Amino acid sequence: MPALQSCPLLVQSDGTLMVNESHPRYEEARELLRDLAELRKRPGEWHTYKLTPVTLWNAAAAGWTAERVLARLKELARYGVPAALEREIRNNMGRYGSLRLKRQGDELRLFSDHPGLLAGIRSLRGLESCFRGGATAGSIGVRPEARGWLKRELIAAGYPVIDEAGYRSGEALAISMGGIGVSGRPVRLRDYQSDAVEAFAPTDADRSDSGSGVVVLPCGAGKTWVGMGAMARLGCETLILTSNALSVEQWIRELLAHTTLRAEDVGSYTGERKEVRPVTVATYQVLTHRKSKDGTYPHWKLFGDRNWGLIIYDEVHLLPAPVFRMTADLQATRRLGLTATLVREDGREGDVFALIGPKRYDAPWRSLEDEGWIAKPACREVRVPLADDDFLRYHASAKRIRHRIAGENPLKLGAVRTLLNRHQEEQTLIIGQYLDQLHSVADRLSLPVITGSTPHSRRQELFDRFNRGELSVLAVSKVANFAVDLPDAAVAIQLSGSFGSRQEEAQRLGRILRPKSGGREVFFYSLVSEDTDEVEFARRRQQFLLEQGYRYEVDRFVPEGWDQPREEAKP
Repeated sequence: MPALQSCPLLVQSDGTLMVNESHPRYEEARELLRDLAELRKRPGEWHTYKLTPVTLWNAAAAGWTAERVLARLKELARYGVPAALEREIRNNMGRYGSLRLKRQGDELRLFSDHPGLLAGIRSLRGLESCFRGGATAGSIGVRPEARGWLKRELIAAGYPVIDEAGYRSGEALAISMGGIGVSGRPVRLRDYQSDAVEAFAPTDADRSDSGSGVVVLPCGAGKTWVGMGAMARLGCETLILTSNALSVEQWIRELLAHTTLRAEDVGSYTGERKEVRPVTVATYQVLTHRKSKDGTYPHWKLFGDRNWGLIIYDEVHLLPAPVFRMTADLQATRRLGLTATLVREDGREGDVFALIGPKRYDAPWRSLEDEGWIAKPACREVRVPLADDDFLRYHASAKRIRHRIAGENPLKLGAVRTLLNRHQEEQTLIIGQYLDQLHSVADRLSLPVITGSTPHSRRQELFDRFNRGELSVLAVSKVANFAVDLPDAAVAIQLSGSFGSRQEEAQRLGRILRPKSGGREVFFYSLVSEDTDEVEFARRRQQFLLEQGYRYEVDRFVPEGWDQPREEAKP
């Protein structure tokens, strides 16, 4: 048995795991926890993780067994693994694989080696309409139209279903990768992109559970290329769903530049255009649009307009609730989710697992950084004091108002000036949550600004000028959180954000992660009003990136003429 002090993990019976970042074996423990748990908080040196059913099921889908999980935890646990948690791990991971959906002739059936389990499932309230026909000793008939709903309800009850019922081929469409890269050589997938495609749609015909699931790659690592690789592998008509109209255009540009698809093969389905073609790229917004709260979704017909063989969900962590409902009806179609983080602030990771599929591939950010595929970032939290009047107003306000007062702290402008002077030679993004603040900063610094109300043509013009180096600094609202291709951006200054959104922090860092010439470092600054709840929100926002192995240095900005510093908040 290893010496107690050589073990970095403190393991609690409720699935809480704590690890000290100063421990010599911290990196070893963090790599393990990244596969098994999610980071919940980091109040200081101690990082708190949590084992959940979904994290354990994703581990099981990746090949982990309960025995292997427990063996690794026991190797790293200072005081052992509590018996109650050991039972919970065995129970949850044992449930993965206990239910399987398969085809038996023309019939869809739910199989289990545990007849008592099937009997219990049949008795669950609300599932009666999902079943049809009688039950045998090891299976029960399932209505085809209930395939998704059944999986979602069963995962909510704690029983993940492995779906081996297969998928329709869809309308055939010949697609292959093509084109010439910037090096002048023919383009091809990077090794990790090929691995991701293989994990989703393996060449091994015996993998009956393949064809649905999620690929997790850092921003800037080429998730679009994984989607194109999957399309080429499957050779079928494809519907691509993404977050905004700019992303639609980027997908179309990439498809036409790097595959054998022609312009007449690819359609744009947005608020401005409604083209349904063999490959159609649509926004989540247009699909979820309806005239009234109780009205129908007129664009859902897109799903039935063609015999799609593959649906790609770009930025799957943003999937709106109505699209979950649509997806429940689309279980006979292959589904690929692409994301930089499986974190969902609404807690619906279970729905992603049930309806899109388990995590099929996950590349650690730091490993791709070490290989030069993404840039190396320096992350800094800059504490900015509140002026006396704002400090008093902050503490006199209701809690729901305080976050905005802290976020819009006027003294942050001085910090922005200082950082811009420090990085005069770099392409810089200033990102803000509050439009009044963003416009004020842009006006004071004579900067162009892009918000949700900026016309599409104007947005593209400014992005293009930034990419050509005609603009060195650009102020952007949260519209730039996703799917904006700015390869030369090397500095991001975050003025304010959405409370404790971990996914937003990851996406904003992602705006600057494209590798830079000479392998130079990039910089991510988060401006935080000290002695306010923004400090705690910043800790929450940083959790996903800390889990990936990044560190935040904490600096303090002292405004010019500031002669009454308050006690500095501890990092």
